[in-house]
Amino acid sequence: MRKELKKVMEKYIIMKKVNKFKLLAAGLLIGVAFWLLGSDFFTFMIWWEILWILGLVFMPITAQIFKGFDDNGWMYSKVIAIVICGYGVWILTSIKVVHFTTLSSIVITTLCGGSSIAYGIYGKQRKIFPWKHMELVYWEEVIFFVVFLLWTYMAGFHPAAHGTEKYMDFGFMKSMMRSTTLPSEDMWYAGKAFNYYYGGQYFAVFLTKLTGTKVEITYNLMRTMIAAFAFVLPFSLVRQMLKDKLGKRGRAWTTDFGGILAGLSVSMSGNLHYIIYGKIFTLLGIREDYWFPGTTRFIGFDPPVTGDETIHEFPSYSFVLGDLHAHVINVFFVLAVLGILYAWIKRNSGKSWKQKEIFLLGLFLGIFLFSNTWDFMIYYVVICGTLFFGNLKRYLNFTDMKPSDMRTGIKWSVVQWIELLLTAVLVSLPFHLQFKSVMVQGIGIVKIHTAFYQFCVLWAFPLLICGLFVVSTLIKNRNFTNKKNRNLFYKINVSDLYGVVLPLCAMGLILIPEIVYVRDIYEKTAPRANTMFKLTYQAYILFALMMSYILVFFVADRIKILQETKLDNRYEKKVRLSKVQITVGGMAIILLISTCGYFVNATTNWFTGFPLKNKYQTLNATAYIENAIPEDAAAIRWLNKNITGQPTVLEACGDSYKDYDNRVSAMTGLPTVLGWYVHEWLWRNNLDEENKRRTDVETIYTSTDKKEVQELLDKYEVNYIFIGSCEYQKYEGVNVALLSSLGEIVFKEENTMIVKL
Repeated sequence: MRKELKKVMEKYIIMKKVNKFKLLAAGLLIGVAFWLLGSDFFTFMIWWEILWILGLVFMPITAQIFKGFDDNGWMYSKVIAIVICGYGVWILTSIKVVHFTTLSSIVITTLCGGSSIAYGIYGKQRKIFPWKHMELVYWEEVIFFVVFLLWTYMAGFHPAAHGTEKYMDFGFMKSMMRSTTLPSEDMWYAGKAFNYYYGGQYFAVFLTKLTGTKVEITYNLMRTMIAAFAFVLPFSLVRQMLKDKLGKRGRAWTTDFGGILAGLSVSMSGNLHYIIYGKIFTLLGIREDYWFPGTTRFIGFDPPVTGDETIHEFPSYSFVLGDLHAHVINVFFVLAVLGILYAWIKRNSGKSWKQKEIFLLGLFLGIFLFSNTWDFMIYYVVICGTLFFGNLKRYLNFTDMKPSDMRTGIKWSVVQWIELLLTAVLVSLPFHLQFKSVMVQGIGIVKIHTAFYQFCVLWAFPLLICGLFVVSTLIKNRNFTNKKNRNLFYKINVSDLYGVVLPLCAMGLILIPEIVYVRDIYEKTAPRANTMFKLTYQAYILFALMMSYILVFFVADRIKILQETKLDNRYEKKVRLSKVQITVGGMAIILLISTCGYFVNATTNWFTGFPLKNKYQTLNATAYIENAIPEDAAAIRWLNKNITGQPTVLEACGDSYKDYDNRVSAMTGLPTVLGWYVHEWLWRNNLDEENKRRTDVETIYTSTDKKEVQELLDKYEVNYIFIGSCEYQKYEGVNVALLSSLGEIVFKEENTMIVKL
């Protein structure tokens, strides 16, 4: 008895010391964050803390879904909380029950959180928190914090919401920050609401209003938060898959290494283009330099191919570049979907109405319909495929396969597919009632195909790894019950089954743009650019996840075989083969890790001055205008400070992607008569109206006919006229005297002025 008591006391003392170490480490991390981020530290911590609280509060729901995970879905709980609370605010605002404000966001989030807690209490749940694996939860939280901090610190070296489509993304957020209704008014098409999937930016604004922070800072925090989730969610998923596969044979370091490799592969790696063109060719003198966007603009660009300029981006490029576009924001949502799917396939009951996962997946798909419609199409197929294979696994999980079992599996799959679709449509119904679909103009047949060597540069590595795995898994697990029936689901492990479904979907995603494309306004110059962009972006994520799982399991399994066969000298050939396989697998892992050099290259190219603290600027996405367009900066500040709501501010019409065009509407969220021309063409496909607006704006600025100008201002309900650098540049002979006479000059600094009508 004394010995046992002594052991308990010793264990208690050790645990106490360990807990002190953990608290010290956590405090040190917070101190480092304060030192690195300076004035941005408090906003960063508010976001991290609200995510932690939301994740904790929603564990009763999450734990029910992720029962088979060691961490009970701790990291997924944060995403599920954002989705449920954010959707609650969106749906109630869209149907005009509440206004989109900080107060409504807090109240609805509190009610949702209270419902989750009540569900845990009255549902008498006993295993909400993974007490046996709190060490894992602690380190997952540390990883999330560190990666979140790393990306946030880097963002401070290039924070400007300027370049690519950042004007659009930031303008969406500013517009929704000003609005109390959804959808808010299009800042580039006065008098009309957004006619584009704005859901991704909505969730960024929801978190901004919920936390009471400033959108100028949270524009960058949202993208760095997503990058952090893009590391930790793959870590959790692949780690669990490896543990389920290896069972007692697996060691903790093996599964943890697999999780870390998955996090790196999804969020920080490039592809073989970087290795070949960025390293090998530069070392051989074939290429003089390497610019990181070249990896995403290879097919149709290098060498140039007229009529086939394509886009094949991936997460690490997006995170470095700083876009907060729909495909980027959706990254942590799709990773959550993949985690929920694996949790389902581990323990599905086979009956759709008894499965919470189906409804939750339908909720995510419904959100995809107004956050990034491409992802709805992609992941509806991925989910349906997983449900189908999972149901077949359940009903054909024995040697004596019967036709009735096959029919049962198919029946429940079809029921679940329909249930998913209906849920998604109902979830997104308010969006569809106001959205006019004009962007898609049919399906076209691809006429110019990717050169074989270019296809291999981008996809040969994942295709080789995943293709061999799929083939070997199917061969290994096939079971012939008789000459007529073949049951591939009898012995297959659920991790391997999931590992077969995802690569097959990824293969389909990279092959589709070689066959067909979705027609849009870019058809004449870059017909399959959008199709390849959106499909291969998700293929990259699926391949990255599965390559990490496949390679780590392969090497770990061969090491185990080698250890077992060494005990018996009769298996010399097997020993030699295992050594060769371990070497090949290890080299493949090294190659996969080496593609993360892309992240290092991109970071040093893009984040000027990183990692020197004295080069850190700020997270403020609009601070750059003080130096970039100083003649207009003070006027833009005046509008942000003095104007509430969304009155129309007239500025010069702009061209997409052109420097500082529509800088007023983008930086303030205030609507103008016509903004980026090509983007509005894509969103509305109404060139007659656009051209009319463009002509009218020029007339307002240059006409000498006061009556004509006043009629046009009344037509578009213009409240303010902005006269600054772009207006003088675009319109020869701006009639300042006439415009000034129409109202009160409320701001004037040198040649820049604002006239209130």
